[in-house]
Order: sequence, then C-alpha cells, then structure tokens
Amino acid sequence: MQRIGIDAIAAPAVHTRHKRERSLDRCRKVLAAAGLPCVIIFLSALPPTARGADDGAQPPISKEESSTKLADDGNPGTAKSSPTKRASPEPVAPSKQAISHEKVEAISGNPGAVNIVTGTGLLGRTLGLDNISGVRLGGLWIGDANYLISGGVEPRKWSFNSLLLVDLSIDCEKLVGIPGGQFGAEFLQFNGQPTNNQAGAVQGYNSLVAAEPLVRTELYELWWRQQLFNDKLAIRVGKTVPTYDFGNVSRSVPTSNSSYEIASVSGLIYTPVFVNPTMLGVIPGYYDSAYGITVTFTPTKQLYIDYGLYDGSLARGVHTGLKFAPTFDGHYFNAMEVGSAWLLGPQDKPGTLALGGWWQTGKLYGPAIKENGAQGFYMFGSQRLWDRHPGVDSSGITGFFQFGINDSETLPANEYFGSGLTGFGLIPGRPEDSVGVGLAWSWLDRNLGLRNNELD
Repeated sequence: MQRIGIDAIAAPAVHTRHKRERSLDRCRKVLAAAGLPCVIIFLSALPPTARGADDGAQPPISKEESSTKLADDGNPGTAKSSPTKRASPEPVAPSKQAISHEKVEAISGNPGAVNIVTGTGLLGRTLGLDNISGVRLGGLWIGDANYLISGGVEPRKWSFNSLLLVDLSIDCEKLVGIPGGQFGAEFLQFNGQPTNNQAGAVQGYNSLVAAEPLVRTELYELWWRQQLFNDKLAIRVGKTVPTYDFGNVSRSVPTSNSSYEIASVSGLIYTPVFVNPTMLGVIPGYYDSAYGITVTFTPTKQLYIDYGLYDGSLARGVHTGLKFAPTFDGHYFNAMEVGSAWLLGPQDKPGTLALGGWWQTGKLYGPAIKENGAQGFYMFGSQRLWDRHPGVDSSGITGFFQFGINDSETLPANEYFGSGLTGFGLIPGRPEDSVGVGLAWSWLDRNLGLRNNELD
C-alpha cells in the first residue's frame, strides 16, 4: 500500500460561508462530471430503433433461451446461467439477476460486502439439502495475515483476521409455490485486529476489518424478497447489506454469452472497491447491516432503478449489525441509483455505468461540529477492454472507475476517485485466477484532524 498524506490540525468550528462556498464548488464539479454519463445512460436506455438500425443491438432474450433469473435487487455477480448458444450476447442491467440455486455463485474479494449469496453451496450439498427443491445452504471462511513493513502508526507489526459466513436462501416459488418469493438469512462471525488503524489508513487497505468491535457474532441478514409485475418490480424487506445494491462497482455485467462470466470486476481487497469512501460512516454494509426496504424497477433488460430506505442510526455510532431489531429514531439512510448496461464493438464487450445519490437524516456530530444530515453523489462504471480468446473463455482485461462527493463536515472523506484494471485467466494453467491493480484517492475532512488526502 502506498499512501500520500499531509498532516493538518482541524479548526474548532466551521464557518457558514466556508461551508457554502465549498458546497457550491463541489456542486460545479458534480455537474461537470455527471453530464456526459447521464447522456450515455439516456442513449443506452433507448430502444434499438431509436439508436439506429446497425448498432449491433440484439433482440431481448426469452425465458426459454436463458436459465438466468432476475437478480436480487442487483447482483449480477451472484448468479451464473447456462444460456442457449447465440450468435451474439445481450447485456442485462447489473441489478436484474436473481439468486441462482443451480450454479456455483461468484465470490469477490470480500463476499460479505457485495455478495447477497455467499459460497458455492457445498455445505448444503454435503448435508443433502440439494435434494430439497429451492433450498440452498452455503458459506465460506476467509482468513488473512498482515505485516506492516514500514510507515503507518505501528510499523513492523502483525495482525490476523477471520471471517465466517453461513448463508441460507430459499426460492419459495419452488419450495412452497409462492410466485416470485425468496427468503434469505445469513450468520456472521468475525474475529480480527485493528489492521487498518496500525497502518493509519482512513480508507482501509484491508476490507475485512471495519468498525469496532472487532470480535462479533451477528445475524447479518434476514429478508424477504418479492417479484411483481412480470418481474419488473422487486421489493426486499428486512435486514440487508445496502452496499450490495448501491455503489457496487465489483459486480459484473451478465450477458447471454457464458464466456463473459466473471466472479467480480475486481479482486482487490481494499475497502474503497466495496464501499465508496464518501459514504463511510453513514451507509450500512459490511459488517454493520441494517433493517430497511430496497425497491428495484427494471423497465428494460438494460436499465435499472434502485431505491433504498434503511435504519440510519449507524451515523450516530450505533452498531446496527449487532442489533436484532431496528432502531428508528429519526436517523435514516436513503439512496437512489440508476444504471445501464451495453455491448461495445464488434466483439460485444459488456460495460455498465451507474449514477447514484444518497441522503442521511438526523443530527450528525464531529469534534466541535454539528450538522443536520448530509448528502452525496456518486458514480461508477466498468468496461471489458480486451479479450484474449474472444467467444471461447473469460480471459481478458476489464477496467473500472469510481467517483464520489458529499457536503458533510462530519464524515471522514469528502471527495473520492478510484480506478483499476483486472486481468482474468492470463496465467498459463490458471484459467480461474485474476490479477489486478487499483488506485483509491480520497480527499479527507480536515475538520476531523485528518491529513488532506490519502492515496492507496
């Protein structure tokens, strides 16, 4: 990890004029950055006839042509399909695939942060549960060891972390005949050490370690999901992980071409690839999940709109993941995201772009600072850039980018930009391996006594 930082002492208070000027400056940056992506999303959402007859668009894939199901509120990385062979693939919006019980589920660098269904399902098959239609029991264990060679707060020190997830998902349509119904529950056990604090990393170079307490046992997820109106509307209610639905750059774009199936856009393990740093401290996620509702509307296969409303008491220091019941006390986290997918070039390389906004209600506090709520904007995208064996396997290179900004005076990061490249199947004899490089650059809140910026 390479960090660049400038130490600073925070002012005891924030003047209204300074805050207004900074907010206006950020708004100008947001408008400049968002204009072109908005046009791209609009054009990609148009029907093929509106974009021209020779743009390479394919007709919609029918249910008979593909075994891919509508995704749980947005995780193309969690379901694999066995599509009928086609001359050309078709992209599906990265919020349009559902839990699959037939295929091995994709695993990212931190499944607890961005995978609604974890593991391969081996646990359920070992126990014979695969004989029960619609029932899937899976899980995984991740352990890591870290040694801080130099720099940071505590150099030349080891730290060790362990994460256990056990996941139960039920397709209620198959099991008990409830059309479009799905149920999920997940158990989490974490035992860790302050790896990121030892390095002095605000963003977090190790995503397994989040907020204290670093030893916790919790009911991580407990939700019901219902599909309605010919699967164009999905509603999920219960205890969930919003970072799965909002700002999730790591999820891949599903297409009808199985050669583009990848587990995750990136295998990086640092925190920013799983949660945009400008939302740290307010968005529930790994491992502080929260109760709420997520609504996903998919008017076309290439376009999705997500809205979520959650218990936002994390912003006032409540560890929502450890709570069995919600804490609705005026602190709520709201988020909305719009995203689209496309195919690029003669080889139909899949790509995606999403824009999102969030707002946190309630009083937020920092050292000698108080503010009434906070708001922010983010965007992310990914694109397949190169295929090693086009149409044969998933080997190749994919790129991604992230951006985020907020108007808060109490959150650790105010602006963020990240990007990276991932190579899949490039090592001879290792077709399932990936290798990647990434950059995460945050501009930190100096009112909290932090350095000016941090680069990981």
